[in-house]
Amino acid sequence: MRRSEGLSVSTIDTRGHERILVAPRELGVATRTDFRRSALKALAEMPEGAGRLIIDLTATRTVDSAGLSSLILVQRRAAARRQVVRLRAVHEELRFLLVLTKLDDLFEIEEHPV
Repeated sequence: MRRSEGLSVSTIDTRGHERILVAPRELGVATRTDFRRSALKALAEMPEGAGRLIIDLTATRTVDSAGLSSLILVQRRAAARRQVVRLRAVHEELRFLLVLTKLDDLFEIEEHPV
């Protein structure tokens, strides 16, 4: 596991095609730069045309417009590299925000694993 500016990124398979980024408690103005930097670095470490970045939102309590913008930027960069961004453990407020802004189809969404 690698720590970057208070965020952690884990490699979970031996081929290096999947990373988990644990999002901060508050994803917003104060944390967006470190979050975006960590996410883009994780994407760059995986081969183009392969790879999945799982953003674990288990501990995340709030996502403001700056945080949402960061998620969109990361997803667009992944799409340009033909990679996948999956959101894990999305709380109801964020899920509602994604639907409201018509961004729910932009991401793969998974429930927190048991």
